Amino acid sequence: MDTAMQPQGFVAKLLADRHSVPFSIALHLVPGAAIVGVYAFLAAPLVRAMEFPIFLAWAIALAIVLFPLQLFLLWLGKKKTGRYTMQGIVHYRDKPLARRKVVWLGAACLVWMTVVSLALTPLDNLVYDWFFTWVNYQGAGPDGATYLLGYPHEVVLTTLLICAPFTGFTLPLLEEYYFRGFLLPRLPQLGTWAPIVNTALFSVYHFWAPWTVLSKLVFLYPGVWLAWKNKDIRISITMHPGSALLMTLVGIIALATGAYTM
Repeated sequence: MDTAMQPQGFVAKLLADRHSVPFSIALHLVPGAAIVGVYAFLAAPLVRAMEFPIFLAWAIALAIVLFPLQLFLLWLGKKKTGRYTMQGIVHYRDKPLARRKVVWLGAACLVWMTVVSLALTPLDNLVYDWFFTWVNYQGAGPDGATYLLGYPHEVVLTTLLICAPFTGFTLPLLEEYYFRGFLLPRLPQLGTWAPIVNTALFSVYHFWAPWTVLSKLVFLYPGVWLAWKNKDIRISITMHPGSALLMTLVGIIALATGAYTM
C-alpha cells in the first residue's frame, strides 16, 4: 500500500505487530463482556419467551458477538491490503508444518482437552462451591448440562441440533482465529509467557463460567503452546473446535438414542 494510505490511529494500533499488555488484555476480555451483555439484555429474554433451554441464549450471544468480530478482522484486512482478507491479520496460517505432523499433534491435543476437561470437573465443582455460588445466571453451575435441565427430552435435543453447527465447531473456530491467530502473535515481548498469558486471558474471557478458569488453563495450554511454538494455528483448531465437535456429536447421539437422559 502507498504510505499515504497506511492506517492511522486506533486501526494502526490494532494492526501493529506488537500490542501492549494492557491493550491486549482489553482485546481479550471485551468480547467476553459483550457476550454477557448480549445474553442478559437480548438473548436470555428471547429464549425464555420461547421456552427453550437457556443454553440456546448463550449460543445466540456468542454468535452475535463472534460473527461480527470475524467480519471486523476481514475489515482490518481491507484496511491493510485493500481487500477483505485475513492475510496479514490472522497469523500462524502459513502451514509451516507437514499435514501429518499437524494431524498427530492436533489429535493428541484433542484427546488431552477432551479427557482432561472431563477429569477436572471435580475441580470446577470445588471452585464453584467455594467461590461462585453467588453467580445467578440461569443454569449456572460446574456441570455444563445445567444449562439444559428442566426441559422435555425433545426440546433439549432440538436445542442441541440447532446449536450444533455453531457451538459445536464454527464459534470455537472463530475464537481460534481471534485469540490464537490475531492476539497471540502480537505479544512477542512476552517470549515464552505469551501462550500462558493468552490461555489465561482466554479462560477469563468466559465470564459466564469463571469457575472453569483453572481447568481451562490446564487443558487448553498444550494446544496453545504448540500452535505458538510451531506458528501453526491448525494445531489449536484441531484441538479446540475439534473437541467441541466431538463432544457435541457424542451428546446428541447419546440423547437421540436414549443412552443419556436429562
